[in-house]
Amino acid sequence: MKKFDPNIVLGFLLLVGGGLVLAQTMGYLENASSVFWGGFFLAIGLVFLTLLFGGHWWGAFPGFTLAALGVLILLPKSLEDFGGALFLGGIGLSFWYVYFSSRLERWWAIIPAGVLSALAVMIVVAQRFEELGGAIFLGGIGLAFLFVYFTERHERWWALIPAGVLMTLAGVTVAAQRFGEFQTAGFFFIGLAITFLLVALLTGMRWAYWPALALAVMGLLGIASLLEYANYFWAVALMACGGLLLFKYFTNKV
Repeated sequence: MKKFDPNIVLGFLLLVGGGLVLAQTMGYLENASSVFWGGFFLAIGLVFLTLLFGGHWWGAFPGFTLAALGVLILLPKSLEDFGGALFLGGIGLSFWYVYFSSRLERWWAIIPAGVLSALAVMIVVAQRFEELGGAIFLGGIGLAFLFVYFTERHERWWALIPAGVLMTLAGVTVAAQRFGEFQTAGFFFIGLAITFLLVALLTGMRWAYWPALALAVMGLLGIASLLEYANYFWAVALMACGGLLLFKYFTNKV
């Protein structure tokens, strides 16, 4: 049996390339070079993907990436605006495969998979709803961290914090764009307070109640500043603090 000769692949590619150039010259085909390179990268990507059947999970990275690049090159002009989403989604798909092929050992793949998937969805949605792009990107990454938390709730409780922060930022982004002079600082702190409250309730870590309380107070103060009676609120708050300090001073003197 003869050994595999790389010249066979080179010869085949030259034949295909020559045929495409001839077809373009005769007017039967346009953009022969794009068709050639698109098919080339797609074929190489599929070759790498065949390695997955042998348990070589690393083949997912070059496989999905090159296949997505090939499809990107072959896209018609009417779909060129979605090319970035397709390419990023292809890379994200490789990380999703790596995770699902070994969920216990390679849980870390969820984070880059979530980031790339959120970017891909953002590009698609932004074509029609540009104002939602930032919220979708931040919220998508937040959901990825939430997924990390549910993979192992006892050891990966920390994932609740970036999940809550990012999803809060996503909500604030939408609120800031939908309402003109709407001040969102108070609602941002309320979202963070809810995040730490969930950490305390779901994990049993009592220390999380303190940042939750502090952030809730800051959020309520921020919301109160939007109200018409904000000046009255601050006046009463300052007088109460001053009265408390004087009360402690004179009671300690007695």
